[in-house]
Amino acid sequence: MPLSYLTRIAQTPAPTFEEEARAALMMHLWGDLGYRTERDEVGNVLTRLTPPGTEGRPALLLAAHLDTVFARGTDVTVREERGRLIGPGVGDNSASLAVVTALLEDLRGQEGTLRRPLWVAANVGEEGLGDLRGAKHLLARYRPELGAFIAVDGYLGVAVTRAVGVRRYRAVFLGPGGHSWGDQAPSALHALGVAISALYALRRPLSPRTTLNVGLASGGTSVNSIAGSAELLLDLRSLDPQVLADLDARAQAAIHSAAREVGVNVHLERVGDRPGGDLGAEPLLDLARDAASEHHTDLRLASSSTDANAAVPHALPAIAVGVYRGGNAHREDEWVQASSLAPGLRFLRRIVELYQRRPVA
Repeated sequence: MPLSYLTRIAQTPAPTFEEEARAALMMHLWGDLGYRTERDEVGNVLTRLTPPGTEGRPALLLAAHLDTVFARGTDVTVREERGRLIGPGVGDNSASLAVVTALLEDLRGQEGTLRRPLWVAANVGEEGLGDLRGAKHLLARYRPELGAFIAVDGYLGVAVTRAVGVRRYRAVFLGPGGHSWGDQAPSALHALGVAISALYALRRPLSPRTTLNVGLASGGTSVNSIAGSAELLLDLRSLDPQVLADLDARAQAAIHSAAREVGVNVHLERVGDRPGGDLGAEPLLDLARDAASEHHTDLRLASSSTDANAAVPHALPAIAVGVYRGGNAHREDEWVQASSLAPGLRFLRRIVELYQRRPVA
């Protein structure tokens, strides 16, 4: 059943910040199943199952993100080869959206069996510079009505129980520019190079795991021009919020120091802040373990950055679970094992059923 949705979802482009077409598709698919759907201020698609008698009880929110890492214009055609579906974004996160949609199809007409409200969202802005804006908006707006949050994202058999904190910066170096022979102005590219060297020289602990990466760098206009502008994008991560905060402060200082050393200005903007730390996942992890065991699936615990990070500031129990098997995520040859979608659906539905069986206060 999830397979019937997957190709259509995957072949609907959804770059971060441009999820409109896929959001419209999800509203159409869920509406055709008989669910009332809404699109909120930031672009999330949401349907709320609140059968009579469950009003006022804390809801379980399932969310699968709409966006992919691929720019508009990417050929998102899905092809099949020996039981695999292959194409950009076919797994992350199209397969999760397909499984969530199949879950809604499974539940159609059975809402009365729910003892707690079940909310399902297709949210924007999980990838790249989206900074979890869809999940952050949902949790900030609805926290008092929620009892738990499950991000449906990743591979079947993996449960994310700890959130990796992430800080991201855009640094733009600005100088006067000029001619490479006729002028002697400071170069923005020189400052960028000094900054990158200084950033990678920063001490980072091996434990807790902490990383630094300059993922993009660009600048200048020609070989015989002194660069008047240059910029970089910086990604900082750690399992420990305090270690991340310390690295953040030192990285900012290194960037400003590089600009001063070369004699240019720098504009430093934080473009990403994903809270990290303990997700309080234990109650949901128990359910996931039971569901996995019943379906003979091994469950491996992991630390990662997912939409579940957005729950940390709200002290809301959260977890991220995968519902398909595949590989090559964020590559144009990403693949999904078609036969894994049905087990993924059974696993997710069982988690929902087990959550419903918990004693009602």
